[in-house]
Amino acid sequence: MSSPEKPQDTHPHDDDDQEINLFADPEDFYPPTPPPTTQTYLTTSGAPITLHLVGHSPLEAHHLWNGSRVVAAHFEADPSLVSQKTVLELGAGAGLPSLVAAMLGASKVVVTDFPDPDLIQNLWRNIDECTLIPTSPNSDKQNIIVADGYVWGMKPSHLLAHLQPSPESQPTPSQSQSHSEKKFDVLILADLLFRHSEHTRLLRSVETTLTVSHEARAYVVFTSYRPWLQHKDLHFFELARKRGFVVTKTFEKVMDRPLFEDDPGDEEVRKTVTGWTLAWPEAFVDGRKQMGEWPGVVMDREREEDGEGGVEK
Repeated sequence: MSSPEKPQDTHPHDDDDQEINLFADPEDFYPPTPPPTTQTYLTTSGAPITLHLVGHSPLEAHHLWNGSRVVAAHFEADPSLVSQKTVLELGAGAGLPSLVAAMLGASKVVVTDFPDPDLIQNLWRNIDECTLIPTSPNSDKQNIIVADGYVWGMKPSHLLAHLQPSPESQPTPSQSQSHSEKKFDVLILADLLFRHSEHTRLLRSVETTLTVSHEARAYVVFTSYRPWLQHKDLHFFELARKRGFVVTKTFEKVMDRPLFEDDPGDEEVRKTVTGWTLAWPEAFVDGRKQMGEWPGVVMDREREEDGEGGVEK
């Protein structure tokens, strides 16, 4: 008589065949990251600029903001605002105003956003694919426009370094001295004022990167996308005046529709884009008064020791 066969283990959860993680999220637990998108800006000549946008960004860089479109058109209407000038854009997102400035003949453009690799790589892609930036056999796009990361309010040494002469130019000692002091003729701040907690840092960046001259300008263009907080947006200009800047409202444009059509709040306010400039006071440019004599800058002196920069002529 044969002995009975040993029964086989048919338990469905054999640890040798399957490992279960009780704490793992299901594959569809989180919604997928939205894919990257593109937007098109038509220049006044009819030539398009295609802009790549990241799929999603907590810094709102996945939108092409109305302020960017409007300030780009503002430069096209008067190319002398940027032609043959050095330009710095803060919080650029897709970098449209910077691309237009380069197209219009700016001598050097530095387009910046928070130093997140995806954001900076996307800026470089928009630069590389823009065919409207003039080049020559002896000068490629990177001699005209570059992308870099920057945190508002911090020392801008690496941004100012882009204004240094190339090693091939071999400047004389006197030229090196003048270049070491060189800053930007034009600053662009497009739709940044909704970040109310960053106003002081933004102004500190303006102070440390804008060249001291009668012609230098920071262009601040924005919409109050949350009309009930418009007073907080405008507080930026109160802070700028306290720090000694000359603040001028230069234009107002009403768009056909709000950027975010389903948002709450007064629709006319959400459709309206306003443009402002910050300029150095004549007394400061002429050396008759120091910026440190204004209360806003005096309050900031302690921060210089923390590596956040101060105002120098």
